[in-house]
Amino acid sequence: MVNNKKNMSNILLLSLVCTLFISYPNVLFLNLDWHHLTEDAKGHYINSTLIRFLLFWVFIYVSLYMNQLILNTHSVKTRIISNILFTLLVFGIYKGVTTLICPEFDCRPIILTFQFIVFGMMGAFLGYTDYLNRIHKKKEEELQQLKMESLQSRCTALTNQINPHFFFNALNGISSLVRKKDDRLALCYIDHLSDIFRYILQSENKGIVTLEEELDFARSFSEVMQVRYAGKWDATFDVSDDCLSYGIPVLALLPLIENVGVHNMIDSEHRMTIRVYTNENKELVVSNQIFPKQYKQVTHGTGLQNLDKRFHLLMDKKIRVSESNGEFSVILPLKK
Repeated sequence: MVNNKKNMSNILLLSLVCTLFISYPNVLFLNLDWHHLTEDAKGHYINSTLIRFLLFWVFIYVSLYMNQLILNTHSVKTRIISNILFTLLVFGIYKGVTTLICPEFDCRPIILTFQFIVFGMMGAFLGYTDYLNRIHKKKEEELQQLKMESLQSRCTALTNQINPHFFFNALNGISSLVRKKDDRLALCYIDHLSDIFRYILQSENKGIVTLEEELDFARSFSEVMQVRYAGKWDATFDVSDDCLSYGIPVLALLPLIENVGVHNMIDSEHRMTIRVYTNENKELVVSNQIFPKQYKQVTHGTGLQNLDKRFHLLMDKKIRVSESNGEFSVILPLKK
């Protein structure tokens, strides 16, 4: 409804501009003839010119409406024939109306013929260009829609690669606690896992979540890691309140926190502390100490690669990785 009103307004404005263009010869001849007319003839001339102007405005409006909103065809031949027939019809109506209202009106046949030729060409040309423009916009929208669907499918596939890895480690953690027969820690571990699984299930179809949601998940996940590493694991969160509403890809922190345990020794001599904070550029930084394992676990680095791809697909931004002073840091851009 809104688009239809907008189209009608645009056609009305365009028809006025076209009418001014077509009516220019009448204004020109009015200026040339003015000094040769009597006072009565001047009034008659002005009235006749105004009548011609109003009729052309109505006819051009109808012509543009027909060409832009009714003739939805790619065929140039069909448009030309339709406009020729419409122009002849309008010419007949014009002659009838002007003869009835002002029978003595000097219409200057040559000028009138020129105006109706321009009238027919103008309707066909503007209608066809508008049709091509609408087709082009429609194809662009369809292409954009296909692109978004493709990006969403790729992002979902990347996210799904994370979940099985986490589930496998979670089951291993439960198995380890059960073997130790530590019921309290096992129950605590399971409670936190329940919160984590709920978040993962609820966020399965989401591309981007708020930073506040992701941090709540990270805190629960950190509690699970504390249980798994018997208190030799700690995480601190120092995030600006004004950044909590910013967007971040769902489960962005999961591979970063998991990688800490994969690539580092964590024991009584190597107590791990992870820092999650925002820097001066309103970016999220995840930093941890480096305690390299004596025997490195074979990995393919897919965690960071997938995360970087998801940031690129969803936010058109890249993550950054740095290593200095015995700390490994990953800088994640946020969506304002």
